[in-house]
Amino acid sequence: MPDAAPSLRAALAQVASEVEAALDDLLPPLEGAEARLMEAMRYSTLGGGKRLRAFLAVESAALFGVDRRCAARVGAAIEMLHAYSLIHDDLPAMDNDDLRRGKPSCHRAFDEATAILAGDALQTRAFEVLAEPDTHSNPDARCELVLALAQAAGMRGMVGGQMIDMVAEGQTLAANEITRLQALKTGRLIQFSAEAGAILGRAGPVQRHLLAAYGRDLGAAFQIADDVLDAVGTADEIGKTAGKDAASGKATLLAALGLERAREQARALAAQAASCLDSFGPKADLLRALAAYVVDRRH
Repeated sequence: MPDAAPSLRAALAQVASEVEAALDDLLPPLEGAEARLMEAMRYSTLGGGKRLRAFLAVESAALFGVDRRCAARVGAAIEMLHAYSLIHDDLPAMDNDDLRRGKPSCHRAFDEATAILAGDALQTRAFEVLAEPDTHSNPDARCELVLALAQAAGMRGMVGGQMIDMVAEGQTLAANEITRLQALKTGRLIQFSAEAGAILGRAGPVQRHLLAAYGRDLGAAFQIADDVLDAVGTADEIGKTAGKDAASGKATLLAALGLERAREQARALAAQAASCLDSFGPKADLLRALAAYVVDRRH
């Protein structure tokens, strides 16, 4: 696919624009005492990020002809939940980072209490959006989305992974232990993002399983690439403080395997992810191109 990269760039930009518009609509400015809360929510969610997770939801939904506006709402909900996790990750009690997406992190731009509340509100708003009839006319689909996102984000998903990550600081973990940590902390939300399209499209169990497997392997490749960027990239490139993983003793596959073996592992996982899409034919070309993109990106 010689034109895959330009096509992917255009598709990523288009989805980012659609999801940005959905977020702006779903998080309207408020007046009164709670205005500062919404300001912090919008600050942390609008105008930044690759929208990779939203792209997965929109493009996987496109495989089944789902209304684009419905898919964009799901993408927006995922981005809200992701933004909440970043706000809380950056807090002094967690990763204590002053920079996020190339600008001061939420607790630096506002204050710690406002940042905590903004994260709480974004998390609950995400589930509210998924449960609204405008997201899907079928209540079963909405319930499945809510359940699947809760499972991906909770104690057996993203939050559980964050806890393991904190406990593991300064320890030496085996490669399989790091793989599990990253599968929970990062991979589960990316897996849900890919699976969401199948839920929206009321796809059968086989197609839903294939998209979930694609998302799982893509998430693993993405995290390794992210660890590599943290080690070799600059703050300007990655939009956050570089080199913090090594400085804080984070457990990463890069530390366990070394740079070249980590890169090889990421490429193998990306190829494995793409193979999950074989049965979808040319309709899934953008999702295949994304698998290659996540391991070669510079930001």
